[in-house]
Amino acid sequence: MLPQEIIRAKRDGKVLADDDIATFIAGLTNGAVTEGQAAAFAMAVYFKGMNIAERVALTKAMTNSGVTLRWDLPGPIVDKHSTGGVGDTVSLMLAPMVAACGGYVPMISGRGLGHTGGTYDKFESIPGYVAVPTMAKFRAVVGKVGCAVIGQTADLAPADKRLYGIRDVTATVESIGLITASILSKKLAAGLDGLAMDVKCGNGAFMPTLPKARELAQSIASVATGAGLPTVALITDMDRPLADAAGNAVEMAYAVEYLTGVRREPRMHEVTMALCAEMLVAGKLARTTKAARVLLQQALDSGAAAEKFAKMVAALGGPKKFVDNPWQHMEVAPLTVAIHPERAGTVQRIDTRAVGMVVVALGGGRSRPQDAVDHAVGLTWLAGLGDDVGPDRPLGIVHARNDAQVQQATQLLRAAYHLTGKAATAQSAVLDRVTA
Repeated sequence: MLPQEIIRAKRDGKVLADDDIATFIAGLTNGAVTEGQAAAFAMAVYFKGMNIAERVALTKAMTNSGVTLRWDLPGPIVDKHSTGGVGDTVSLMLAPMVAACGGYVPMISGRGLGHTGGTYDKFESIPGYVAVPTMAKFRAVVGKVGCAVIGQTADLAPADKRLYGIRDVTATVESIGLITASILSKKLAAGLDGLAMDVKCGNGAFMPTLPKARELAQSIASVATGAGLPTVALITDMDRPLADAAGNAVEMAYAVEYLTGVRREPRMHEVTMALCAEMLVAGKLARTTKAARVLLQQALDSGAAAEKFAKMVAALGGPKKFVDNPWQHMEVAPLTVAIHPERAGTVQRIDTRAVGMVVVALGGGRSRPQDAVDHAVGLTWLAGLGDDVGPDRPLGIVHARNDAQVQQATQLLRAAYHLTGKAATAQSAVLDRVTA
């Protein structure tokens, strides 16, 4: 069927055959499908949707548009993916923790876009770290260390890369079917045995409500399993920053503190352990998540997880003793200023997206994919829900380049925090668990 006929069929609400989806994606890869046709296809899917069978077919077609990895390793190949949030530092600790328990984690991460931070950008804070190595190097590091966190290469799911760029400028990013295929095509191409999915929910997430988050989680779990990749999705809270740090270098330093036991914030620990445990069970390294948590805690307490992290950084070109003193190697912002509220009070609500946009305004994020990122800037010691803030406890500390940035960050961060005299209601960081 011609591309325009495939578009017409979806526009009219028809269910597309597997072969037609494969034909369209092949044309997207080899150039037979124009950008206008790709945009029209994305818009038709956005309005008419796709059933699970169509999503599976789309995911498989996008996976097969490039290289698919095959591994011959003595342990399971497992990974995790997050839909993105603010202070979401989980991936930085998760990969070495799972590797320390016998898993192999070939994590292909993304850049930050909009208010969300990107794992790829965070690792680029480390001098010398090669975030896009050759495929041979990537495979070698995974095999030797047990984990490697890199950015998406041109070899893996190129159809996704082209379609996402088109969706980004045609207001079709939020389609459940297209989000599902975009995420899973890269994970299937990585040759995984199991996947843990972190679907963020709240005012700092792309899915602001629990019903929408459940819809996406169910789609991902069902499509992944249908495509041959056993997947469990956890829905986690993003009505507040997950870490008390937001930025690139500051989150990398936060991860080192977590791995080395300097400090582990309860909410961050809850989410990280929950996702790691699902990965160990998926890889048959533990029978239950309770047993998995015991193994993970041992990996942290013994220093094995921190050692894996250090070896991964060194293997990908970073400093050999990065874990000993991260700030000895990473760039430090010239100004560090505490931002206090205009009046004292208790934090009742946080506009988490707005907190993320403070980092973007500082230059630590990007509004367009081609924008450069300042890895040194960011926020630390962010106040949480229920915290009493005032002269003795700031809303946070800004790491900035100049006074103008400090003034702008002050205005934006104050506006993101809503204070009252009442204590905030606490809730678990993990809201739900969804399977196929």
